[in-house]
Amino acid sequence: MHIAISTLCPMSLSARLIQLRRERDWTQQDVADQVGLHVNQVKRYEAGTAQPSLEGLKKLARTFSVSTDWLLFEDAERGPDEDLRLQFEAINQLTPDEKEVARAVLEGLVLKHIAHKWTNMRTAPTPAAVADAVK
Repeated sequence: MHIAISTLCPMSLSARLIQLRRERDWTQQDVADQVGLHVNQVKRYEAGTAQPSLEGLKKLARTFSVSTDWLLFEDAERGPDEDLRLQFEAINQLTPDEKEVARAVLEGLVLKHIAHKWTNMRTAPTPAAVADAVK
């Protein structure tokens, strides 16, 4: 039942940590022991009054066998739109050479989009902006 609820309601990091802990029937002390934190830190994470460091986030993800993306982002917040998801999954089946062609086509589309956007703004993009957009 929690899966249906979590897909309907956006969940914060604190809510996800609480969900994971409860699914395992762990106490906050159990989490602290598994992750190597003080129990008060776990309480602050769950209360939403503190955020874990990058290292702490990695430890939490490993402990609960989830990705850091799952802990931090809503389901549709990262990754492709649903209408492109199947195409991107299909790309994983391509040969390395075919993947390189797909990558080049996508980069070309992104660059075209950036050029069009900047042309409409009448301002040229910086090389760093173009490089960031292609990554």
